[in-house]
Formats: sequence, C-alpha cells, structure tokens
Amino acid sequence: MNMMRGCEMMRWGIIATWYFSKEGVRLAANLLSEGKTADEAVKVAIHDVENNPRYKSVGYGGLPNEEGVCEFDAGWMNGNTLSFGAVGAARDIKNVIDVVKKLSDEEVNVFLVANGAEKYAHVEGFEKRNMLTKKAKDEFLARQLLMKNVDLTPYDGHDTVSMVGVDSNQTVISATSTSGLFMKKTGRVGDSPIIGSGYYADSEVGGAAATGLGEEIMKGCLSYEVVRLMEEGCSPMEACAQAPKRFENKLMRKRGTVSSMSLMAMNREGQWGVATNVEFTFVVATQQHPLKTYVDQVLNQNLVIEEVEDVSKWMMQEEHQLEGE
Repeated sequence: MNMMRGCEMMRWGIIATWYFSKEGVRLAANLLSEGKTADEAVKVAIHDVENNPRYKSVGYGGLPNEEGVCEFDAGWMNGNTLSFGAVGAARDIKNVIDVVKKLSDEEVNVFLVANGAEKYAHVEGFEKRNMLTKKAKDEFLARQLLMKNVDLTPYDGHDTVSMVGVDSNQTVISATSTSGLFMKKTGRVGDSPIIGSGYYADSEVGGAAATGLGEEIMKGCLSYEVVRLMEEGCSPMEACAQAPKRFENKLMRKRGTVSSMSLMAMNREGQWGVATNVEFTFVVATQQHPLKTYVDQVLNQNLVIEEVEDVSKWMMQEEHQLEGE
C-alpha cells in the first residue's frame, strides 16, 4: 500500500470501522461527491449497517444482553459547533443514530439513557421496533446453554460501527452505533456514546472514533486525544499511532494488561489514519481515494495495512462467532 494516500489533500472523505460498513460508505461517498453534507452522508451510511440483520453488533440483528434484550448505545457530534447527542442502553428504537443526531440539535438534555432515551425517541416520532431477530435470539439461547457447562467471558465481537465524514465545506461529523457486548449486564454502557472516548469532531481540525472494549477506551478518552494531537500538528496517521501507544504503555504500568482498541481519524482535508492492537478492518473513500477496504494489524511490533479484496474471512467469522461452534 502507498502510505502517501493518507497524506494527500482532499476535499471530502469518509472513513468507517469494519468491513461491513463498505456498502454504507459507498452510498455516503456518492452523496459527498455530489456536494451533499457530511450530516446526510454519515447518517445514510450508518443506516445501511443498522438495518442489515446480518451484522451481530449493530442495529437490527444485534446480539442481546444477559436478559435476552437488545440495548443500544450511539453518539453523534457536529464539529462545526461541538454539539453532540448520545443515548445509552436504549431499547426498541429502529435507528438510534437518528435519535442521537436529533439530540445533537438540542441545547440541553443531549445524553439520554434507558427509559428516558426511549420516551424521547417515541415522543419525537422515531420508529419503535423490537430489535431482537430470531437468529439473535437463537444465539442467545445457545449461549445460555453453553454457559451452564463452560466458564465464558462476554462475546468479544463487539464491533461498533464508527464513522468520520468530511464534506466539501469541511464540516466534520463523527458518529457511532452499537449493540455492545453480547450477554452484557443489563444497563451496561460502553464508550460508543461517550463524547471524547468513542468519538469526537472539531471542524477546525478533524474527527476520530474508536471501536474495541469500551471499558478500556474510556480510561484514555482516546478519540479526543487523537483530535488534540492533530490540532497540535500531527497527521491523522501520526495521531492515531501516538495516542493509543502512550495509553497502552500507561495501562501496562498501572494494570499489567491491555484489551482490544482500534482508532481511526480523518482531518478536515480528508487525510486519514488508523491504529489498532488487534486485527481490524476499515473502509475509506475520499475525493482522490476510491472506495477500498483494508485490514490493519500489528506484525513484529509494526502496524501493517493491506488492501482487502475478499472479505469472506470476516463474513464467516460473523456467522460462527459463538465459542464452541
């Protein structure tokens, strides 16, 4: 891969976590190329993931908590005004990204949880829906049976869809949506709705977003830290490299362990960067960079980024993620 692509000057762009966001990013890139706003493009892209029941960690088809109920976290930030909206542990809302976008227009009461988020969504006319699919319920029941005989930790495939979009007016939007950990405790909220941890945007600089174990990411406010480093002059790739590395070193000193964390960023010119301590796929498209899916991982202590033509490997993992299958 020619790493200079991450350093070209571009008018618009969008970057998103995980291979399954490809079609949404394609739709968003088409809108951005037509001069549409980052607001519109990011919302359309996340809708595409939320509405696809195939993906187990976002929207319809998301895997439930320990009680067999789907609870969703989401966040939205507009870099022009630093306004944000967020929901945590919200149930029965078809597209939580629409709710957090609406909340970002409010002056106060912008972060709502559980019943409060659901009441707001329904009063405002957002579609109410039981988000638990038959397939997700079957996986929940299978996991319950498995846990009677095997000591299992929560399912580790909590793949938040996170996006940063920049339009031709250099408006930066950062947003997230997830159903969180499979078999999580009722009411558990991860980093995805937490401003500065799961996402952050400043149109004078750029935006960043994260995916991984929320309890770890929240300890370092990593999305804000990436944007701060970009504001100080780092490229997105440099900022994504520095922020988690410093934090991982601190975690090792204080706790002796580090869990999964992945970050991505895009500045207001459309330059992008990523970092991870696991195997992580992402999708990017800009005015001068055609839509592509990449995988990045740490090999011999170096971050290696490679283009992915065939995503069947991850699609198969999506189908067979239950331990013991």
